[in-house]
Amino acid sequence: MGGQIPAHIIVLGNEKGGSGKSTTAMHLAVGLMKLGQKVGVIDIDSRQRTISRYIENRAAFAREQQAWMPVPESAVIPRSDKPSRAEMEADEREAFVGALARLARDNDVVIIDSPGSDHFLARLAHSFADTLITPINDSFIDLDVLARVDPETLKVLGPSVYAEMVWNEKKTRAIRDRGTIDWVVMRNRLSSTESRNKRDMSRVVEQLSRRVGFRVAPGFGDRVIYRELFLRGLTMLDLRDVDANISLSMSHIAARHEVRGLIEALRLPMLDGRDLIL
Repeated sequence: MGGQIPAHIIVLGNEKGGSGKSTTAMHLAVGLMKLGQKVGVIDIDSRQRTISRYIENRAAFAREQQAWMPVPESAVIPRSDKPSRAEMEADEREAFVGALARLARDNDVVIIDSPGSDHFLARLAHSFADTLITPINDSFIDLDVLARVDPETLKVLGPSVYAEMVWNEKKTRAIRDRGTIDWVVMRNRLSSTESRNKRDMSRVVEQLSRRVGFRVAPGFGDRVIYRELFLRGLTMLDLRDVDANISLSMSHIAARHEVRGLIEALRLPMLDGRDLIL
């Protein structure tokens, strides 16, 4: 696939699992659809299929409740079983590019959810990103995929494996179509209370952002409700519109503002100048 792609491509990427990629992807998809955008989703983690099951749960809930809910168009890219690495990569590239071309033709935004590991499809998806979102839990364990940090001074010693991969895929993108990747690191599962770890993380992430080249965006708080909504395919943005048998609390309202804050921080071109009423 050469040249500019008509849709805006958002990739959720991090080589560490459990950082909230699929939860973020689903909330972004629903938020953008509620803002009038047509959204497609590509799942390249065909083993876990978390985002795919999230969408399936959403469609099932809508049928059972006989309620209309926006459901994104989606595709799953399976891992190839070809005998050689070259054949496998060619097979996966063809499947991915075909799905991306189809969804990009019919939608304004395509969101790609990647696995918490390094493999060919993940690297390929990163190279097509217009916006790359890397959620990290507010922990130095998660930060380790981005940088090596001196334990005494907290100075950044250098980029780690994932940051180096992103840099390589930025170069791949520039060579292919002269495009750029807006990399956004999203600090996720933030504690509501101030702590030394929270302050140290903030300082190191800001230092790293200047060195490696990403923007920092506010993420989602450490709220159980984000995980509970998965089985019904719901997001925080649905709770005022459907009968989910959930009593809304201040925590739910705060979570809704977190989703809006993330969408605002992404500075997506199709939303430029619009009031984000969610």
